[in-house]
Amino acid sequence: MKRLLLVFALFVLALAGVGVFRAMQVKSRQVPPGTPSAIAIDAARAADRLAAAISIPTVSWGDVSRRDAAAFTRFHDYLASEFPNVARTLTREVVAEHSLLYTWTSAGTAPPIVLAAHLDVVPATDDGWTRPPFAGAVEAGRIHGRGALDDKAAVVGILEAIEALLARGFTPARRIYLAFGHNEEGGGDASGAAAIAALLKARGVQNALVLDEGGLIYDRMPGVSQPVALVGIAEKGYLNLELRVDAAGGHSSMPPRETAVGILARALDRLERQPMPAHLDGAARATFEHLAGDMSLPLRVVIANLAVTQPLLVQRLAASSETNALIRTTAAPTMLAGSQKANVLATTARAIVNFRLLPGDTVDSVTAHASRAIGDPRVSLTVAAEGAAEATPASPTNTPDFAALASSIRAVYPNVLVAPFLTIAATDARHYRDVSSGTYRFLPIHQADATTLMHGVNEYVTVDGYAQAIRFYATLIETLGR
Repeated sequence: MKRLLLVFALFVLALAGVGVFRAMQVKSRQVPPGTPSAIAIDAARAADRLAAAISIPTVSWGDVSRRDAAAFTRFHDYLASEFPNVARTLTREVVAEHSLLYTWTSAGTAPPIVLAAHLDVVPATDDGWTRPPFAGAVEAGRIHGRGALDDKAAVVGILEAIEALLARGFTPARRIYLAFGHNEEGGGDASGAAAIAALLKARGVQNALVLDEGGLIYDRMPGVSQPVALVGIAEKGYLNLELRVDAAGGHSSMPPRETAVGILARALDRLERQPMPAHLDGAARATFEHLAGDMSLPLRVVIANLAVTQPLLVQRLAASSETNALIRTTAAPTMLAGSQKANVLATTARAIVNFRLLPGDTVDSVTAHASRAIGDPRVSLTVAAEGAAEATPASPTNTPDFAALASSIRAVYPNVLVAPFLTIAATDARHYRDVSSGTYRFLPIHQADATTLMHGVNEYVTVDGYAQAIRFYATLIETLGR
């Protein structure tokens, strides 16, 4: 027995040694920082321009009939007046009523690039805000208001960068498009970014790179001591599934053994208790593999030996709601409806479940899973009016364009690592897949509370952080446009 234990111990030590050896062979994948743009930035003036843009309430409502067309027109006019170099040099087209497509022409023959952002914002009332959400206040080094982060910092920041580059006489060696959709928060359907993409496709445009909003710069990543800029190379799909139960109804004083609401409640419970299976692959796996060479040794051992350690890593990731979303299709019941009166049994009980689809899962496969999990033919399942979209395939990270994007990030944020990741929210970038060889999602903001402020109350961006974002856009344009 002792001999057997000794052999087993030696075997375990050998395995551990192999694991450590493999980890030591993993090298950093970080590209060297580029050269930051030397454009002059008046941070205070730029902050005032962004604040004024925020004060124009370009809101996307669930009901399109509530859209304030005049607000979008005012925003268009404001951008034209505040950025005269852009207005004189770039061609601007209004697409599908309110979206904007700018073209910066060039004699160069390299494939063009697209810088994308969206003009619209989600609704906001004054409730909970310390300042009115559309006041556009600049106070104590912060630019406050709805859209400060999502996504007017990108729209106005891109234009600030180009205005400054034009003032320096910069001319790009490739064509550059600015694609500003007007209803990303409403899904970016055929009347928004999808219309811009369709127009580019009809013109035979094939872009080298599309950059849209997405990942930010995060201070805390497991096993990494430096901040990490996460660049989305793919995004999860979504499915809004309506669960419906019809019943006879009647007076609540004489309820049947099972009511429509009770049947629906049990269906939702079964669905939550049987989540989609977790797996670490694609863009989510790429994050860890890309950072492995910069991780502490224990986590580097885990990543270098995923063939053995993946179940352990998946288990750890599943323990947190934030990281669980990276490894499985999630399901969240978000809307419920039953009877309209306390003493009336519901004749129809409805629920909307919002699924976020991991690449590899499809609308059909998720619907089939939901049907099996619920296992009750009295519960009908249909795609809700809010719709569905498949997850996107991953864009490549081994290209000169991705390297240029990474080096531009590191030029402006020199202490930051760059890694690809899976964007868990929907963006306009998905509409450009047919007109680009790579769609990427990154908002150049380094602000600890940024993710909680997007769509939340008291949204803001710092004046200094916004100035850095402007410099990043200028650096990227100079790097890709030489």
